[in-house]
Amino acid sequence: MLRIEDGISADCAITQIALYVHYSATNHISDMVLCQIDLLRESGFSVVFISMSKIITEQAWQAARERCTLVVQRDNFGLDFGAWRDLLPEIRRRWSIPDELMLVNDSVLGPIHPLAPVIDTMRKGGHGLFGLTESLQGGPHLQSYMLLARGRSTVEDLMRFFQKLHITHSKWLLIRRGEIKLSRWMRRRGHRVAAIFGYDRLVQAAVTDQYERKRLLNASNGFRNSEALSTREAAALLHKNPVNPTHELWRVLATRFNGPFLKTELVIRNPMRLSDIADWPTLVSADSPCTLPILQAHIQTIRMANN
Repeated sequence: MLRIEDGISADCAITQIALYVHYSATNHISDMVLCQIDLLRESGFSVVFISMSKIITEQAWQAARERCTLVVQRDNFGLDFGAWRDLLPEIRRRWSIPDELMLVNDSVLGPIHPLAPVIDTMRKGGHGLFGLTESLQGGPHLQSYMLLARGRSTVEDLMRFFQKLHITHSKWLLIRRGEIKLSRWMRRRGHRVAAIFGYDRLVQAAVTDQYERKRLLNASNGFRNSEALSTREAAALLHKNPVNPTHELWRVLATRFNGPFLKTELVIRNPMRLSDIADWPTLVSADSPCTLPILQAHIQTIRMANN
């Protein structure tokens, strides 16, 4: 650790913890990140803030301390899985095994829709490991930008997984060893693993919507020349040739299901060259939890750092 300090809201009796991983090429913590932290606190989480930025201004550090139970700065190694692995022993030392442990990172924009209903739905699922979306690419697994482990035995097994995790500089290997393997490992341990916005649910909504189906025809190579397919056949094709739901299915996720987040990579880099991603600001209403100016300011800091 480069620096670790108790937050102003530090408490010795904590049962719901969120480990929030942050990175910025600038020395600031954006208002969007602070908004996300505030919303997690409103849902009952004590937030452990882990920044992998090389430099953080004292003003930004204190802004995090005002909101968080623990504030940490560490080297940028191992991405979010590396940060979570390094902090879990500290969590266990300070607070033993919490009833709820959320793993979250700042790779998403938003929330553009209320976050509390999504967290409430996770909690209604009982004990287990829950995520917002799941991917079938590389095998069925929860996407790791927001995960919630509920129940002490679930949290303990999650910690055990991270104890065994080998961290590397390779993003691809971390996805294989971390994100993809985690869901399979937890299922083998007997835990429920489920996504709020399951892949099949999103696919069914997409193939029955004329506009979404046309988007998929243009966006996915595996879906081309499929105009004559029935709804069932189109859905089967999207299972045979799975897409990333936070990319190709971003609009149906946001509009049909009130998905709270947009992937930052999708908005800034648009790797699949989707034709309508520039329309994303129209989905942010005036009463969105994170307003459009806050989201645009966050994006601008990333673009400035990349130039």
